[in-house]
Amino acid sequence: MWEAVGIPGVDALAYEALVRRGRSSAETLAADIALPRGQTIRILGRLVERGLATRLPVSPVQYVAVPPDAAAGSLIAERQRELMQLRAHAQQLATEQASLDRDMPDPASLIEIVDGAVNVQNAVIRLQRTAKDQIRAFDTPPYLDHPVAGNPEQFSQAEQRGLVYRVVYHPSALEVPGRLDDVWRRIQHGERARVSGHVPMKMVLCDDQLALIPISRRAVADAAYLVRPSSMLDAFSELFEAIWDRAVAFNRLNRADGETDQPATADRLLGLLATGATDETIARTLGWSVRTVHRHIHKMMREMGAETRFQAGMEVVRRGWA
Repeated sequence: MWEAVGIPGVDALAYEALVRRGRSSAETLAADIALPRGQTIRILGRLVERGLATRLPVSPVQYVAVPPDAAAGSLIAERQRELMQLRAHAQQLATEQASLDRDMPDPASLIEIVDGAVNVQNAVIRLQRTAKDQIRAFDTPPYLDHPVAGNPEQFSQAEQRGLVYRVVYHPSALEVPGRLDDVWRRIQHGERARVSGHVPMKMVLCDDQLALIPISRRAVADAAYLVRPSSMLDAFSELFEAIWDRAVAFNRLNRADGETDQPATADRLLGLLATGATDETIARTLGWSVRTVHRHIHKMMREMGAETRFQAGMEVVRRGWA
C-alpha cells in the first residue's frame, strides 16, 4: 500500500510496527519485525527523513511514529507535486516531438508492429487510458471465447474524464450469447453504440492520434499495427465516420424517470430489429417462438418494402420508429 507513495515494503512494515507500539528503540523494533538491529536502524533513519517518524532526544534513543493520516497526507501531496511536474515535463517533450514530426516526418515511425497477444491487449488498455476526447472502435467476430464486457468502473472513470466511447458492432457480434445484454450495459454507462453489416475489421482509434488494428482476422489478436498521425490514420478515421454515419443506432425507448410501464410489444420488436438482434434473441426476449418472430418480421418487411432484415432495421430507424 505504502509503495504507492514511494515507501518500500520493508520500511512500511517497520513504520506500521512503530505505529502499533507507540514508541520504541531500534532493538525492540528489530525484534518486532524480525530484522537485524543494524538494518532496522537504517530503516528508522529513512523513516525520519521521509517524515514518518521522529527521533526523541532521550537515552537510550527512542523513536515515535508520526500519525498515519498526517504522514500519508504529506506523502500524497509530495507525490502529487512530482506527478504534476512530470506531466508538465511530458507535455513539453510532446510539444518538442510534435515539432520534430512536423519538420522531419519519418515514414518508418508512423506504423509500429505490436507483437504478442499480451502486448496487443496492453496497447488497447493504454489507448483507453491516454485518450483525452474519445475512443472509437469497430467490434466484429471472430472471438477467442466470449468478448469481454466493459468494466463499469472503466466507463465511470471515462465519464469523469469527459471521454466518449463510440462503437460500431457487426450484427454477428450480437449473436454471441449474452452479448446484447453486455452492449446494453455499456450503453447505460455512457457508450454510444451502433450496428452495421459493413464493419470490415476490429479497430480501436484513440482521439486522432493512434489507431490499433489486428494484423490478422484470427480470434487471437497476436499482432497488430499501431498507426500514428499520418494520411493512413486519417483514412481510418474517415472510414469509421463513414460507417458510423450509416450505421443503425442502438435505441431503447426512452421512458420518463419513475415510469415503469413496459413499451408495447410491437415497439420492443422494432427496437430489437433495429439493433440487429437475431430471431432467436428476439424470441427469447419477447417470450415468443421463432416462428412467431418470423411471421411478425416478414409482415413488417412487406409493409416497408424491405428485402432483407437489415434493410428493415435501417428503415425502422429512418422512420423514427425506434
